[in-house]
Amino acid sequence: MGRTGPRVEIFSLRLVIGGEARLLSGVRFLCLLLALPLTVSAATSRGFNRLLDAVVRIDVREVSFETGVKRFTGGIGSGVILNDDGYILTNAHVASPRAVDLSITLANLERVKATLVGWDHWTDLALLRLDLTDLKRRGLKFSHADLGDSDKMQPGDPVFAVGTPYGLTRTVTRGIISNNRRSFEEGLGSINGYETGLFNTWLQTDAAINPGNSGGPLITENGLVVGINSRSSSGSAESLGFAIPINVAKRVVASLARSGGDGNMGSVTRSYLGLVFGPLQDLEKFYSLKQNTGVLVNSVDPGSPAAKAGLKPSDILLTIDGVAVDGRFPEQLPPILDLIANKTVGATVKLAVKRGDQASEYALVTEKLESRQGEAWAFEKWGLAVRKVSRAYARENQLTDVMGLLVTGVQNGFPAAVAGLGRNDIIIKINNETITTLDQAKKLYDALADKTDSVLIESQFNHQVSLRVLKPKP
Repeated sequence: MGRTGPRVEIFSLRLVIGGEARLLSGVRFLCLLLALPLTVSAATSRGFNRLLDAVVRIDVREVSFETGVKRFTGGIGSGVILNDDGYILTNAHVASPRAVDLSITLANLERVKATLVGWDHWTDLALLRLDLTDLKRRGLKFSHADLGDSDKMQPGDPVFAVGTPYGLTRTVTRGIISNNRRSFEEGLGSINGYETGLFNTWLQTDAAINPGNSGGPLITENGLVVGINSRSSSGSAESLGFAIPINVAKRVVASLARSGGDGNMGSVTRSYLGLVFGPLQDLEKFYSLKQNTGVLVNSVDPGSPAAKAGLKPSDILLTIDGVAVDGRFPEQLPPILDLIANKTVGATVKLAVKRGDQASEYALVTEKLESRQGEAWAFEKWGLAVRKVSRAYARENQLTDVMGLLVTGVQNGFPAAVAGLGRNDIIIKINNETITTLDQAKKLYDALADKTDSVLIESQFNHQVSLRVLKPKP
């Protein structure tokens, strides 16, 4: 189907006036509406307009490595300025560490550069900062938004989604809060393979959220930000959009701002025990439990603190450090995961667990939560894309350690493909040197790429080791 212009519909409405049914055209009906008295206060209007001035367009240029060569792609998203220091909140899938250029279009249409301060894929949030030196030099000013309280939002409350859908800057769509505690199994998908949505519920809205709206604010009628628009449900007949609650974002922003800047990538440090939970609804009688008591342990990650302590699937977790947990419904699981995540890394956490008729206590030491995805890179002259093996990946694949690089892509006809390397191979050694970090591998590549006729690669696949000779020079 070819491309067409915007679809404009002429609507009509049948009204009963003085006992007589009349069909009004769209134009006449609009005139009738405009004649009605407006009740929006001046203060509400000022708050709404101020918010509009704080919404920005974000043009992103980023690098990817999946094909075995470095490629650059472009994208458009939205964001909202938070304060006079020029911090901008947006989505992690809009601005990630892969970004090599971030350009911000302000409300006055002027463009300014920005830098990535911090990134948290677990909540799909990223924090940018405007180039204040450039702003001052050019005499440019900006407004910032006021934040609301997402915990107060209820189904039926009117909201507006503001952003840059399909590149159409400063677009406003109207809707309501459809659900104020939406949850999803396994979070809400992933961002380039990175996990997201495990530690919070979402605000669901029928305000239209389209590509380019990501990172823009979901606001109340008086201009208070109550959420950050993240995505919509693709293929649905009705508009189903989802936003990260602003109360979740406030905590994330504080951590990103505190740990980021001066060349450091801000992040949120979370704790991990290796427990995967499931709702207990309709299962209580099989475990001899009262309703609203405990949460089901669905699975235990191999090699995790929970696995080492002896916890098993089908256990019932009753308390965490003496605090009773209630995981009867799916919406109650993210807060329980968040309770664990907010513990100090390396702290001892006491769990009360029911197994059969026996109740036991366990003392577990938390580890730092890590993603399954390691840092990515491409050795272009070899036609080889890799990721550092993460601790989570090593556990899932029953690897003995976290050494090596996972092959994520090879370029046909390049030395890596000719040597026989393929996706999901793990490079353990290069020229007999064990690979412990990606930086180490980069240095070896720089030293070998143009200065040798052959490179010995030791790789592993399905726990079987292979030796391959890679020939960088033709």
